[in-house]
Amino acid sequence: MILKNIWLFPIAYCDAAEPWQLGFQDAATPMMQGIIDLHHDIFFFLIIILIFVLWMLVRALWHFHYKRNPIPERIVHGTTIEIIWTIFPSIILMFIAIPSFALLYSMDEVVDPTITTKAIGHQWYWTYEYSDYNSSDEQSLTFDSYMIPEDDLELGQLRLLEVDNRVVIPARTHLRMIITSADVLHSWAVPSLGVKCDAVPGRLNQTSIFIKREGVYYGQCSEICGTNHAFMPIVVEAVSLDDYVSWVSNKLD
Repeated sequence: MILKNIWLFPIAYCDAAEPWQLGFQDAATPMMQGIIDLHHDIFFFLIIILIFVLWMLVRALWHFHYKRNPIPERIVHGTTIEIIWTIFPSIILMFIAIPSFALLYSMDEVVDPTITTKAIGHQWYWTYEYSDYNSSDEQSLTFDSYMIPEDDLELGQLRLLEVDNRVVIPARTHLRMIITSADVLHSWAVPSLGVKCDAVPGRLNQTSIFIKREGVYYGQCSEICGTNHAFMPIVVEAVSLDDYVSWVSNKLD
């Protein structure tokens, strides 16, 4: 959780799940912001439909009660009402489809990345490779990321979410994330980044990430991958470009 001051008002960014949380985590990428905005747009139509259906239900129960209409009428066909309940849902679906298609295509767009990182799922941990810095056939910058056991947690670390080696990437930089698996199906998911990509054995999936602000972002494997599925978290640390260069230099030494 990152604290910043904007116009002297403190803002706490929610970059990890909180107890009894109902809403989304704070968006750290344009993609996640688009997902939240689309959710709110669809929820607006949902509320309108809910109110209309409840009104129709209450109206039918009120006017067609057996005491008010002891002799019910039989209506077998109504052309006008059938046209209305066909056209209006189509219009609502059109208003939902246009922004959803725009978001879907933007999520599939791959921008020329500055950095490429590879995540490999294992039972039950993650391996990360920074192949941009390979000077030979050997992997020069590769490390495993294991969950820190509960007994080894330090003050301020999150239970079942903290790892021994974080994924360090620069903020405000286009990143390409290549995701695969070494054994079974996994899923690399970080809610604040708007990323949920399957890790499939023998296949490379990729996604683009552009983090707007520095911070620490927590995620977990979102594919049931075995008995320890709940114990392979993901931690992405977005830092400034200078700090990232220093981190890479220390890792390569």
